Amino acid sequence: MMLLRPPGVYHAQGDTGLLVEALRRERVPAGARCLDLGTGSGAVALAAADLGAEVTAVDVSRLALATAWLNARLHRRTLHLRRGDLTAPVAGARFDLIVSNPPYVPAEAPVAPRRGPARAWDAGPNGRCLLDRIGRQAPRLLAPHGVLLIVQSSLADPAATVAALRRAGLRTSVAARRAQEFGPVMSGRAAWFEQQGLIPPGVREEELVVVRGVRD
Repeated sequence: MMLLRPPGVYHAQGDTGLLVEALRRERVPAGARCLDLGTGSGAVALAAADLGAEVTAVDVSRLALATAWLNARLHRRTLHLRRGDLTAPVAGARFDLIVSNPPYVPAEAPVAPRRGPARAWDAGPNGRCLLDRIGRQAPRLLAPHGVLLIVQSSLADPAATVAALRRAGLRTSVAARRAQEFGPVMSGRAAWFEQQGLIPPGVREEELVVVRGVRD
């Protein structure tokens, strides 16, 4: 799918592709209510719309939302765009499907950045600034039998995501895995990752993981 992606908006990469593959394996009925948390360019939201879902896409970045709107127009799809912090713009709503490709790259800064390109990937020293919040907030928005799909790196502790979703009452599993070589951001931090014990010396590969939770 061709997407517009101006500087400052996350470019759909291997993690996006893996999440879309997992999404396409779900039985998404026409008209299913879908929420995309941190939509970026709208790539995952548009994939859900292609399956017939009614999609609400949330992002804190005005530029990301403008980009998602343009990409929806380009592909003749409808996205309901909301600006705000994670689930705040849709508080009280219920969704049959929630998808998210949040920032998850470990970074030396103690908190996630509030502006700049790195906001799309930096997520604190353990990579979990956004993942932990999604694990607490997103399950509350799932309708009965609703599905939550989150993609992340192995460097950001997928087991912690699985545990958080189970504590929230979801039936949880790993729906997809894929190894990939480090891109520019990860390569630039490889020495620091080694110092933190996040990777063995000399390793320049991560595993991408899609965690799936179901509200029974």
